[in-house]
Parts: sequence; structure tokens; C-alpha cells
Amino acid sequence: MAGTRPYRSTLRQEHAQQTRRRILEAAAAVFSARGYASASLADIASSAGVSVESVKVHGPKRALLLAAFELTFGGEAGESSLTERPEIAAIAAIDDPDRMLAELVPFIAAANARTSGLWATFTAAARDDSEVGAVLAALLGRRHADYGAMVALLGERGLPAIARLDEAGRRELADALSFVMSPEGHQQLVGESSWSDQRYATWLLAAVRTLIAAA
Repeated sequence: MAGTRPYRSTLRQEHAQQTRRRILEAAAAVFSARGYASASLADIASSAGVSVESVKVHGPKRALLLAAFELTFGGEAGESSLTERPEIAAIAAIDDPDRMLAELVPFIAAANARTSGLWATFTAAARDDSEVGAVLAALLGRRHADYGAMVALLGERGLPAIARLDEAGRRELADALSFVMSPEGHQQLVGESSWSDQRYATWLLAAVRTLIAAA
């Protein structure tokens, strides 16, 4: 019977992971629909089909908001660099820089489409809640670091426009790319200007290539 313990432990872990994912997916939907202040742990529990106590295990509202955003954007919750995600790692391994961009930018465009409403909730909550503001600041810090790593990687791949930039120029390019590829852009162009997601993705790739060429 002792041999069944690892199996049972694995099943418990898998069940816990599935429950956490369901809670975070419910949190993303509730926060997007109701906003941060109006959403309650009971709302999230009801949407996920679990108890309020189960929701509380995964943190206060601000922790749920961050984890829900991370899961919705990159497919995995956790305060890690986007470059550590398997999909991005696979894109980063592409030798040709133009093909790398052709894979990376649509990935970001699709992620922005998934998180546009949730991002609006996140930024609005940060203005009214200093603790959410601190969480958002940390997230933005990781985002800027990710774009810095992206610029460095494109330079390593021999992209001439980046290879000739000094450190300050690369930082400025990373800032510009972080701005253009942010969820706010999707919210304005698709949410407010009624662009289709396909038009947005096509525009975004062209804009990124133009920014890099002009750096």
C-alpha cells in the first residue's frame, strides 16, 4: 500500500492545480465584468464553483488580480519573466530576427486581446489602492525588463538597427516597444476605435518593425 502514496500525492497536486486555475479564470472574468472594488471573493467562488474558503487560500484580492492577469496573458500564473514561458523560449530560440518578430508580435497581440479588459481593471484599481499600485509597479518593472531582454536578444541575432545602438539607445527602444505593445494599445484601437483583432495584430507588427528600423 505504501507504493500508492506518491500516486495519491500526485493526484492531489493535480487537483489543487486545476482548482487554482479555475479560481483564477473565474477571478479574471469577475474582475473584468465588475471591476476590482465591486468584485468580491464570494463572486469569484460562485463563478468557480468552489467555496469562499478555497478562494481565500489563493490570496487576497490584489494577489488574485495579479495572478489572474498573469494566467490570462501568458498562460501561467506567477511573478516570473515572460521570457521564461515555454512559448516565448521557443520563439527566442529562432535564429532569424525578422522571423522571431513575426512569431513574437502576434503572440503579444493575442495576449493583449485576452487581457485588455482585465488590464483596465488593474490600472483603475491601482489608482485607488496603494497596495494594488505596488503590485502593478512590480509587474511593469518586469515588463520593462522583458522588453530590454527582447532588444538585447535581437541585437545578439545580428539585427543591424539594434547592433549599432549604445546602452541608452537600447533602453529607449525597449521603452518604446513596451509602450506600443502594451494592452493599453489594444484597448484603444480595438475597444475604443473598433479595429478588428486581425487589423490590430497586423498594425502592431508593422509598428514594431518601423520602431526598430528607426532606432
